[in-house]
Amino acid sequence: MARYGKSAGTMVKSAMRRRKSGTLKSGRSGKRVTSRKQATAIGLSEARKKDAQVPRRDKRPTSDMGGPEMAPHTPHTLGAPRQSRGTPRYPTAD
Repeated sequence: MARYGKSAGTMVKSAMRRRKSGTLKSGRSGKRVTSRKQATAIGLSEARKKDAQVPRRDKRPTSDMGGPEMAPHTPHTLGAPRQSRGTPRYPTAD
């Protein structure tokens, strides 16, 4: 079974053409979209709204680089004190 339906591909193609012609705008801010990735995402989102065969969107938060925002178990998130880096900011008078 195909992962994406024909109508989903058509919607993405339409979004890409609108991006090239400069008429594709982002939903929230209304700014013109120039990124191919963003145009693809908009096309797939429109296809989902029309009940086309498109896999569900991943709900995990991601950073700009495509990875998870922050490692789930970094020491400073678990309540451990951070280690100092070099000289203290406010030297104490002895």
